[in-house]
Amino acid sequence: MLAAREKAEQGGRLSVDDALALYEDNDLLFLGRCARQAKERASGRAVYYTVNRHINLTNICSSNCPLCAFQVEAGDARGYVLESADIARILDDAKRVKNLSEIHIVSALHPDKPFDYYVNVVRQVKAALPDADCKAFTPVEVVNFARTTGRSIREILTILKDAGLDSLPGGGAEILSDRVRKIICPKKATAAEWALTMRTAHALGIRTNASMMYGHIETVRERFEHLQTLRDIQDDTHGFQAFMLFPFHPAHTKLGEEYHLARVGAWEDLKMMALSRLFLDNIAHVKAFWIMMTLPIAELALQFGADDLDGTIGEEKIIHAAGAKTQAGITKTQLKKIIREAGYEPVERDTFYRAR
Repeated sequence: MLAAREKAEQGGRLSVDDALALYEDNDLLFLGRCARQAKERASGRAVYYTVNRHINLTNICSSNCPLCAFQVEAGDARGYVLESADIARILDDAKRVKNLSEIHIVSALHPDKPFDYYVNVVRQVKAALPDADCKAFTPVEVVNFARTTGRSIREILTILKDAGLDSLPGGGAEILSDRVRKIICPKKATAAEWALTMRTAHALGIRTNASMMYGHIETVRERFEHLQTLRDIQDDTHGFQAFMLFPFHPAHTKLGEEYHLARVGAWEDLKMMALSRLFLDNIAHVKAFWIMMTLPIAELALQFGADDLDGTIGEEKIIHAAGAKTQAGITKTQLKKIIREAGYEPVERDTFYRAR
């Protein structure tokens, strides 16, 4: 324990066992102080945000994951698919948003939509908003495109990049343990496929985010083994630009019902935020994703290692389907107020952390 605390204070590289010792010590204020120092070594007094718009193309999914409240099966009356005209209306609205810098697209794994549909969505976004970055498709979606087309992951990513894809979001990682994935998302990409997709994207010059969803059936050791996988990839590729934590929202999910799960509390959120910042010593930016954490916890997280509040978002369906009570969007003024209240300087950024 003393050795782990010394490493945390001095910015040394933590092992999985070090992280477990610090987790079990449960000294939240100590962790917060160390994580805040690590954040300030990485990004000084800056806290970032962006003006972005989320688009969820469909909720019709062939995966039927127990962890998900967003998906429905084909034929369900609640199902929807955004076609070209629907996307055009969303993009027309987005054009009216001053300083919009990013369109963020994630969806379900539709059983029938061809890969060309998704390629054309990227082209449509870039044609309508050539100055906005197109961040689209998690590794889970990319692996699904590869499976359904018979193409390699590299081929899929090359086609998407040529169409205008700028970066990948970090979702779909959940916990990178196949023991866990066989229970929570058995039909989705394996841990190895998720990691391969990220390594391949980085090799092609496509920057990505990384993520972890915690607070369900994983062990605490599996959380830190997950972070170890991310850190190892980053050591090799330097392609992750930000990390984000997703606390599991169990409402309306089969997983939540079967295991009688409740949303973890603020103490756990802040402890994992601090430990993630300390463990991921090679990823510059850590997001407090306000739409999942709630605004008050996200604001507190700025003192526990986070240096980014993500963005204005505009609309979000996946997390809200699982019971998130946060509003769908937020203004730049609100984001800047939150950052200044926490004692930091707001910096508007693009997808690649260039100041705007």
